Amino acid sequence: MSRLARPRHNRVIAGVCAGLAERFGLTPWTMRAIFLASCLLPGPQFLIYLALWLLLPQEP
Repeated sequence: MSRLARPRHNRVIAGVCAGLAERFGLTPWTMRAIFLASCLLPGPQFLIYLALWLLLPQEP
């Protein structure tokens, strides 16, 4: 597995979903679909996304 970071390629907004997908061996579109589906459930998903956007380092 690769380290968790926001990639400079294959990103749509901030690269959070692309970074998580790369880390867990999924395609970025699969991770985006999982995130969008999770937004239908109650919880702090959007706040977690924003926190990851701020806290995850960008790939060199």
